[in-house]
Amino acid sequence: MDFWLYDHSKNSRTTLSIEKEPVTIGRDENCEIRIVAPFVNRRHARIFLKGNQMFVESLGKSATLVSNREIAEGKPARIDFGDEVQIAQFSIVAVSPGRKDRLADDRRQLQKKLMEFEQKVHAQLLERMNLRITGHIDKSDSSYTGEILRHMQEVIDKGLSRLNEEVINHIVHTHLHREVIAEVVRQCQGKVQTEYIAGDERLLDPQREQAIGELVGSIVDMMPLLFDSATVAEDLTVAEDAFDDLFEQILPDMSAALRKYIVRRTVSKDLEDIMFGLGPLQDLVNMANVNEIMVVGREHIYVEKNGVIQPTTRSFFSDEVLLSIIERILAPVGRRVDTANPLVDARLADGSRVNAIIQPLSLVGPCLTIRKFGWIPFTIDDLVDRGSLSPTTAEFLKGCVVGRKNIIISGGTGSGKTTLLNTLGAFVRPSERIITIEESAELRLPQPHIVGLEGRPANVEGRGAFTIRELVRNALRMRPDRIIVGEVRGPEALDMLQAMNTGHDGSLSTVHANTPVDAMKRLETLVLMAVDMPVRAIREQIVGAIDLVVQVARFSNGRRRVTHISEVMEIDRETGEILLEDIYRLRREDQPTLRHTGYIPKFAHELIEKDQIEVSVFL
Repeated sequence: MDFWLYDHSKNSRTTLSIEKEPVTIGRDENCEIRIVAPFVNRRHARIFLKGNQMFVESLGKSATLVSNREIAEGKPARIDFGDEVQIAQFSIVAVSPGRKDRLADDRRQLQKKLMEFEQKVHAQLLERMNLRITGHIDKSDSSYTGEILRHMQEVIDKGLSRLNEEVINHIVHTHLHREVIAEVVRQCQGKVQTEYIAGDERLLDPQREQAIGELVGSIVDMMPLLFDSATVAEDLTVAEDAFDDLFEQILPDMSAALRKYIVRRTVSKDLEDIMFGLGPLQDLVNMANVNEIMVVGREHIYVEKNGVIQPTTRSFFSDEVLLSIIERILAPVGRRVDTANPLVDARLADGSRVNAIIQPLSLVGPCLTIRKFGWIPFTIDDLVDRGSLSPTTAEFLKGCVVGRKNIIISGGTGSGKTTLLNTLGAFVRPSERIITIEESAELRLPQPHIVGLEGRPANVEGRGAFTIRELVRNALRMRPDRIIVGEVRGPEALDMLQAMNTGHDGSLSTVHANTPVDAMKRLETLVLMAVDMPVRAIREQIVGAIDLVVQVARFSNGRRRVTHISEVMEIDRETGEILLEDIYRLRREDQPTLRHTGYIPKFAHELIEKDQIEVSVFL
């Protein structure tokens, strides 16, 4: 059998051919796959065949994962070619000697050659224009940017002769593949997917663009697709499987001029993104199906699609280029990152949340995380369609918002707290005055009368900071009908509770916690950061202020769902703890919907009388 052994700490891959079976993995010198590293046992795991099936078995209590899921000791898990077995910082993949695997390996090498070519062109352009890598170029100066683009084309044209036929065909393959996948999604869903946005229009040839469009259309027409919004995942799988063969059929008929145009277009687009945009991240930011972008040093870029993290083939030329992109993101919002201030939070113009951390805090080079903000905010119906909520619980939560109940949304990182907060906030009446307070502005509400406030960190001199707590206090002087705090994570929890207790009903916020009970404890801890007061008094504040806790979670398959809707009841006379009662609960991850527990909340009669909810939500 053939195996690929990845060392993620060194970004290296080794191909191993092993004749004997079973294949033992570990530190021992007698192991067929020897890994000498921390957290690896002498005999850590083994891969063996049973009939025509392949299994992996953990031989100890140290973690062995298959496709990101840990397997129990002594309980073999079935694997197939391509499944990733993860041990410490290593991944072992059994590879079939098939054509697709060889093609994938070849393309990785060709992509590396393309990156080396683009890096040389970029260096020559900087030298010719006397530019610095970290220099900021103002795109509004059309004459200057035009001059840069002209020189860029001259450098590219001189360098194209260095690209061999294999690299040229690889570039054409990559470009057409992106266009074909985007076209399949468009025809299935009736939505244009901006998978690969063209660069400066001055560099485009309308006739050649039309030829590319016709080529893409002919490829899609040859695929056995259903073109139905309900089968888009199946159609994409078919398209991925069929594309290579169809590409080889059409490649001989493509003119050399068209292939050269696609190469110039692709290289120009990549370099233009580095000079003016976000480099290799530009297309990822524009991809509608990418939720999060994670840069780990210059060589590793990961994305989250549909709740699942996956690597990309993209990378940066150098740490300097990556740092220049980070500075380009931070400059418009007046923030900076350097060795004196190596950690910073910011946001993009569309509201996407950004976190950057560099040396000396980061040991792997500059790291950048972009939590994308959806172009079109989710509605409650979208959440119901995705299975995050049931129609009944959606009606109940809508009634609670309209009925001015104070709600805390609790969940872990990336569980969908802000998405649900934005969705529920949309139910506030248009006639009400809403004050939103956030660390980084993400909420996008449809009401006309909204005052958005955003915290600000200290400048390089340590001055000018405005905390969320100061903004909450100031909001009370702004005659709010509702106060929505994006997330409470510090002493502002006390001010928020006091606001809820002093006539500002219908306020909403989020908190990091794994269960509704943990959310109450978390709030207690945050209040203690603001003032030293008896825990009993804090709990009385919480019980008097908060009506509902909505718990959200992200499961291993990437799905985000509401797991609990609980009423905050009272303080237990015996234990002194805050009592909560579940109104709806998701008992198991595979359960189709939230179920009513049989408990009717204390405020239900009030909301039913005002026609804000119906009795049927409890049936």
